[in-house]
Amino acid sequence: MFDKILIANRGEIACRIARTCRRLGVAVAGVHSSADADALHVRAIGESIAIGGAAASDSYLRIDAVIEAAKATGAQAIHPGFGFLAENAAFARAVEAAGLTFIGPTPDVIERLGDKALAKQEANAAGVPIIPGSTTPSEDKAEVERIVRDIGLPVMLKAAAGGGGKGMRVVSTLDGLADDIESAMREARNAFGSAGLIVEKLIPRGRHIEIQILGDGKGNVIHLFERECTLQRRHQKVIEEAPAANLPAALRDRMAADAVRLGKRLDYRGAGTVEFILQDDTYYFLEVNPRLQVEHPVTEMITDLDVVELMLRIASGDGLPLTQAQIAANGHAVEARICAEDPANNFLPSTGDIVHVSFPADDIRVETGVESGSVVTPYYDSMLAKLIAFAPTRNEALDKLREAVEATSIFGVTTNRAFLASLLDWQATRDATFHTRSIDESIGQLIATPSEADREALALGACFWMMRQRARASRDPWQSRDLTGWHMAAGDAGLSPIPELHLTTAGQSAEIRFAPVQADGAMTVGVNDDELTVRLDLFGDDRFTSVIGSRREVIRIRQEDSAIFVHDGRGVHAMQALPYLSYISAAAETSGNLRAPMTGMILKVNVAVGDKIKTGDVAAVLESMKMELRIASEVDGTVTAVNCRAGETVERNAVVVVVEPEPSS
Repeated sequence: MFDKILIANRGEIACRIARTCRRLGVAVAGVHSSADADALHVRAIGESIAIGGAAASDSYLRIDAVIEAAKATGAQAIHPGFGFLAENAAFARAVEAAGLTFIGPTPDVIERLGDKALAKQEANAAGVPIIPGSTTPSEDKAEVERIVRDIGLPVMLKAAAGGGGKGMRVVSTLDGLADDIESAMREARNAFGSAGLIVEKLIPRGRHIEIQILGDGKGNVIHLFERECTLQRRHQKVIEEAPAANLPAALRDRMAADAVRLGKRLDYRGAGTVEFILQDDTYYFLEVNPRLQVEHPVTEMITDLDVVELMLRIASGDGLPLTQAQIAANGHAVEARICAEDPANNFLPSTGDIVHVSFPADDIRVETGVESGSVVTPYYDSMLAKLIAFAPTRNEALDKLREAVEATSIFGVTTNRAFLASLLDWQATRDATFHTRSIDESIGQLIATPSEADREALALGACFWMMRQRARASRDPWQSRDLTGWHMAAGDAGLSPIPELHLTTAGQSAEIRFAPVQADGAMTVGVNDDELTVRLDLFGDDRFTSVIGSRREVIRIRQEDSAIFVHDGRGVHAMQALPYLSYISAAAETSGNLRAPMTGMILKVNVAVGDKIKTGDVAAVLESMKMELRIASEVDGTVTAVNCRAGETVERNAVVVVVEPEPSS
């Protein structure tokens, strides 16, 4: 076994690898970008080398800097985790050339599997069924278009050098085909350094099943059973589970045998995942991910094995420490990915300071790289944490995970927590009747888009705000248990005659009035035209018992500057609090200013000063958290200012283009 390794990654996977190393007595060192200097993984690892700027291209993707960091810390080997350099054959070769051990497959295998066309050829040679389509990548737009027409719709465009759902486009109509090809190539080039695409026949109602394999690099390969990764949104996995639901044993055995046979053909070394698309009882090879997978914890939970430990033992020369016959699967495990994104706003990435985070502590595995005070930047993936539930049966595991998602509180950034809860309650999830496009086709059923602000949440936030106001001014003789701040000329129900507070949440606003505190500590709060009697009893730290009418509930409330966060049984409600007089004096925003929805880099500017623009026309394209975001005009008019250029980083809400609206007729 190694004495010391370098973890060439960040976030939750860096923390997770470090945990196994410490259990095995292996010392660890890490790396960090300038944006991650204060990140949780830096402290969790304990020793870390700064390797460059915030952008991944300036730090985590710098082969030279990572290898120098390994040498500087005395590491004998490098674990790449997933993403960044994990599937970079040049990096693996450079590691070996430096006299270090790469904890993963050989560079030649990474190279062959990293090219989807070559991977298909290897699978075909191993007798594994492959999807009809092209077997060589192309960067020629005209050639890709010809292949699409030859294969026939629907098809999938895939980045030959890619993975993780990037550089992929479903093409179901020839309208806009050239734009689809250009966009897929651009995303592939930005993400993987190569614009080459392959074209495959689309399996529209398939299931995504993958087999975890391990090999010693000498022809010995075993599998750790399968994972179900069918619940995806835009080709990105959302919920993963092991074993796959309702999968006949004979079919499972065939898929596992194919995966092992492919691994043996490659003399596979380390951990890898062979992915298949399944339709009825027919399956096709998709790709091999020659690395540790995000979803590996569900495999660990059902096998009681540590995949990271097995990778370390194989890389150190110990070989496979167990045979296929020694591996058994028991129970059921389900994983949910909590991401900083806004489902109600087309899953737009969310950045900013995490004011507070709280994960369930009981019988739930939590993998995370964030904590209270962490900063979510636009430079990296949006995943904040993984929650993994294990139970004897699938339904029990789903129930346990549903409760864990509900118990998770993250304040300061918008997350997909409520979306995950809805997805875990969804009948298609419960019955396992889903396919890879189920979420995309039913997205309207799974996203809660309230038509109006939750008046109870607003009342709770207002009550908390007033409690803080009284606490701050407790020495003021006017501030007593019986008074709130407005003391004369009270209106109906004792409410103050004019609003004292203005709250905004979820695009809605409310004017808040208060009545004097009652003998039992309750307070009547006016939320616009509604009146609610609320009581908050401190339960511990940020936890309160709330009483509204006959209902009692334990909730969380925190305030950071003017932001108030309420986490009750209906979800997490973020609201901005402004004293009413400050609110009414604020100037309104004028129309025609096109703002950056996120901090990110401008990829493309489509307009110039003097251009005519129509509502819906895309003025600029922004990249943030590996996503392309289109900034479109909300009015017809003339461009009067362009405040950005391609390659420039802009802040959230920055005005990038100004449009003078056409005069109304």
